[in-house]
Amino acid sequence: MKMYIEFYASLMKYLPPGKSRFRREIDVDESQILSRLIQRFQITEEEAHIVLVNGHFIYRENRDQHNLQAGDVVSIWPPVAGG
Repeated sequence: MKMYIEFYASLMKYLPPGKSRFRREIDVDESQILSRLIQRFQITEEEAHIVLVNGHFIYRENRDQHNLQAGDVVSIWPPVAGG
């Protein structure tokens, strides 16, 4: 099934080649679990600090149970600081 990933800041290095700066369309197996998608791109739990699916925050403890659907957009940010 087709879905989208968006990686930001230091995680952009994990994006596969593509035209968009942050977003890529990818193919995944049916019933793909969010935590496995994150592992597929070799992003550690510590790096995947903020994870949204279709704009909704997914807590770290729920990522093993969250099944992705066709057309979903997964957005991931590393820990950030600033002022």
